[in-house]
Amino acid sequence: MSEWFEKQKLGDLPALAARRWGEREALYFKGRRWTYQQFDAEVDRVARGLIAIGVKPNEHVALWMVNQPEWLFLMYATAKIGAVLVPLNTRYRTTDVAYTVKQSESATWISMASSGPINYLAMLRENLPDISGQDKANLDYDEFPALRRVVLFGTEPEPGMLAWDQLLNAGDKVTETLLNARAEAVDADDTVIICYTSGTTGHPKGVMHSHIIIRNQIDRINRFGITFQDVIINNLPMFHLYDYSESALTAMLSGARQVMMESFDADKTLNLIEAERATIIHGFDTHYKDLFDCQIRAERDVSSLRLCTFPSGMESSIAISRQTQTAFAPTISGWGMTETWTFAASSFTDSTYEQRTEASGFPMPGFEYRVIDPTTGEDMPIGKQGELLVRSYTITKGYYNKPEETAKAIDDSGWFHTGDTALIRADGHLRFIGRFKDMLKVGGENVSPAEVEAYLLQMPEIDQAAVVGYPDARLAEVPAAYIVPAEGMNANIDAVKAHCIGKIASYKIPRHIFTVANLPMTPTGKVQKHKLRAEEFCLPRMGQSLH
Repeated sequence: MSEWFEKQKLGDLPALAARRWGEREALYFKGRRWTYQQFDAEVDRVARGLIAIGVKPNEHVALWMVNQPEWLFLMYATAKIGAVLVPLNTRYRTTDVAYTVKQSESATWISMASSGPINYLAMLRENLPDISGQDKANLDYDEFPALRRVVLFGTEPEPGMLAWDQLLNAGDKVTETLLNARAEAVDADDTVIICYTSGTTGHPKGVMHSHIIIRNQIDRINRFGITFQDVIINNLPMFHLYDYSESALTAMLSGARQVMMESFDADKTLNLIEAERATIIHGFDTHYKDLFDCQIRAERDVSSLRLCTFPSGMESSIAISRQTQTAFAPTISGWGMTETWTFAASSFTDSTYEQRTEASGFPMPGFEYRVIDPTTGEDMPIGKQGELLVRSYTITKGYYNKPEETAKAIDDSGWFHTGDTALIRADGHLRFIGRFKDMLKVGGENVSPAEVEAYLLQMPEIDQAAVVGYPDARLAEVPAAYIVPAEGMNANIDAVKAHCIGKIASYKIPRHIFTVANLPMTPTGKVQKHKLRAEEFCLPRMGQSLH
């Protein structure tokens, strides 16, 4: 399906953009501005630094950093030298990040020192004890057998770590000839990114994608009519493919200007839309709800906006999508997964109001869809819901070092079994209904109940645990945990909270914890989670909630 497309390489894009748009502004961040030429020069500088510290082709580089210009430079620099970027969720804590760095076999770990109250350096020290006594050019940890170096951004590192400035300065010795040779040796079919997403098995899975994602992005740029005249607000986390693709990659391919924010803040977003005359913003339900509230409190001039992307289709999202049309700009509805690459379906700029608010988009070019009965595997008729299957050139290359999980997800005919419930409408549009698999989506972040349950069961006070989604006005849903205390033990709610804080991502921590004598079970011993979600079961226990 992609044979007609002339393959491109992600690392080549900044140089191509510099030749095309040169002195046009590429990036704004906290009062600083870069032209496309300057952006390209920074990418090359970082690429030289990575080569200098020993990053080899196909080596994995883990990046733990909130939105910074350096995130963008690393995004393209790793691709240029043939390395593989492994973005780490900045909400990860010690246990989450340790698992991901180890499972991804990352040889380089780049981290910022801190962001607001979050001390990333302290978590690095916890995971890498005695690093001060190690050779910073060749670390040796049994727990992380692939890890060879740590680079710290934002403050002076301690012995055993490389400073960001040291990386850049080391790159001064790398010749242009060597850099070009590394770039030319890159194969467009190679893996360029491994993005981790939580799965129902209880552990995050590393989703591998090659440079072919560029084609999908170009198709969407054309569908949305994005040009160098657009200004894109980059306010979602870069570790999430939504922002990686729809802001960073789209801007580089279209010549649009990025206005980058360190993290999402509704008031600051509205101020930047007004000041920088932004034309495009992205977000989930949570983000738009916050924007509405802030706009009501203090109205800003948002008349420059022409497009808002907003994954829609669920009943809970329709009202917010309609509100967005009135308050900000027409929306583009869409559906996608990390495994399919962001928008695998999207509406058009001239789609009807109903299609943009109540459907989840029309398939992108090169995508095939089926909706099947999950029990029989038979195709469902138009308008009838079932499990969604997708086949496309952008379907993940697989889950890193998880062949069994890959085989379960992608069948012999190349169909990816999404685990989502959907239907195909008579007008050809997809409509996402919900999750067939037991996955939660907390403010746009995937949460595996099995992962949280496994972590809770590490406590000797807990005999059984089941985690489900509980409705939340702001985040759509939050984790709620039902726990059965071990015999003779008291599962103290404060102890449960203390067990989680600082160890797993904040969005994974149960907001409500209910102590029960027994969990409802099927005859085969499976927890009947639909009963746990029922109001009559959980509402009487709300007094035990953690907020």
